[in-house]
Amino acid sequence: MVLAARRASGFTLIEVLAALVIVALGMLGVIEAVTQQARNGVYLREKTLAHWIAMNVVTERRLQAAPPPVADSSDDVEFAGRRWHWTMRVSQTQVQSLRRMDVSVRPADSPDGVELATVSGFYGTALGPAGAGALTWSGTQGSESGDGDDEGPIRPRKKKKRPQQPPGQGSPPPIPTQEEE
Repeated sequence: MVLAARRASGFTLIEVLAALVIVALGMLGVIEAVTQQARNGVYLREKTLAHWIAMNVVTERRLQAAPPPVADSSDDVEFAGRRWHWTMRVSQTQVQSLRRMDVSVRPADSPDGVELATVSGFYGTALGPAGAGALTWSGTQGSESGDGDDEGPIRPRKKKKRPQQPPGQGSPPPIPTQEEE
């Protein structure tokens, strides 16, 4: 009887091995999940840096006095301790004074066609002075519908007059103009 009581109180070797296999499989799943999270973090960091580089290139071109030429250009840049390669394609839009810039960025050591980020921006010149009223888009090369009909000049919206509230009801008193003084 004493011998039967001892066998019932412990685990057999098979039970211990089965428990170890189950724990090992669970740990493999946890290790794979942590590795995937680390890979995602590196990818998102690189994608963010590539986006910043593309935005910097677009901003630098916008700050130039003259519009960028309609052509493709590329260069390498050192950023965040790594070499990056950017490519910019400038194309003319339907509006003569507006050019589109598409910038793609990839790590310099990765092959062509593996861009991490692509940013589009525009370079435009003013068609008229600020506040000059109605402008006509005479520089357009046709409408999007392709029928050649222009909708006419772009007109600014008219400001609606708001009724004035008496002083002391939630608004500051009106400032007198020179005519009222």
